[in-house]
Amino acid sequence: MSSVPEIPIRYDIIRLGQFLKLADLAESGTHARDLVAEGEVSVNGQVETKRGRQLVPGDVVSVATPQGVRAAQVG
Repeated sequence: MSSVPEIPIRYDIIRLGQFLKLADLAESGTHARDLVAEGEVSVNGQVETKRGRQLVPGDVVSVATPQGVRAAQVG
């Protein structure tokens, strides 16, 4: 990961599941739920198991995929 794209959000906070979809890190809400449940999602380097976690600008979300790690920063 050389550069992490910053994804702008409309309000001051966004839930993890919503951000995964917005940042195109998950294909759907179901996919987001599954990624979180399987321990494939990290927020600021820590594995996150709550899809409803509230994110704020500056948080970095990473998803482990078979092709490698994909990440985006809350903007």
